[in-house]
Amino acid sequence: MAKLSLNKPSPNKTSKKKSHSPHGGASDDESARGRLLNAATHLFCKNGINATGIDAIIAEAGTAKTTLYKLFGSKTNLINAVLESEGKQWREWFIGAMEEGGGDAQAKLTRIFPALKSWFAEERFYGCPFINAVGEHDKDAKQFRNIALKHKKIVLGHIEKLAGELGSNEPVVLAHQLGLLIDGAIVAAMVSRDPGVADTAALTAGPLLSQPKAKKKRAADQLEAV
Repeated sequence: MAKLSLNKPSPNKTSKKKSHSPHGGASDDESARGRLLNAATHLFCKNGINATGIDAIIAEAGTAKTTLYKLFGSKTNLINAVLESEGKQWREWFIGAMEEGGGDAQAKLTRIFPALKSWFAEERFYGCPFINAVGEHDKDAKQFRNIALKHKKIVLGHIEKLAGELGSNEPVVLAHQLGLLIDGAIVAAMVSRDPGVADTAALTAGPLLSQPKAKKKRAADQLEAV
């Protein structure tokens, strides 16, 4: 997921000049915040949250420790900000990948696993930050689990909407079935470093996506027979 962080446009030449605007401090804080988020995202995903200390983050971001605490208050707050930011960017990419090119609901749902395969093939693919964060911490802790569930609810909600358009009798069930395949493929790809696991997940999803249309066709055939 880390690779999906949106690339920020290169600053223009005038942005490098020291600002004499009364709002220059806010601009500096925004720049530092972005660098800290990018550094923390990379290090958390690559090395793990617990294994990544504040010193490593500020060294990669090129900021002072006081800046990190000024902007985020604590490492925990920084973790929350990273998860929120990465979740938003990942959802925009993932939903965009399904919707890109248009077509009917089945066409959109079948784009899920090719999109994941392209993500798995990235050099900086380190798995799902939400799965990793929950896995690293106390399983009774609700803090990261709540952020992860919020992320998952939005993703499943879009898949459920498409499942309804597809004609599924149980769009919620179909959405969760596909969600399990998505999560399983992410973990398998992280462990195996093999993007091809997405192809296997797509094969497994195939009958799930074709079944609703088959039911509708049988119902139409019965009406014609009457």
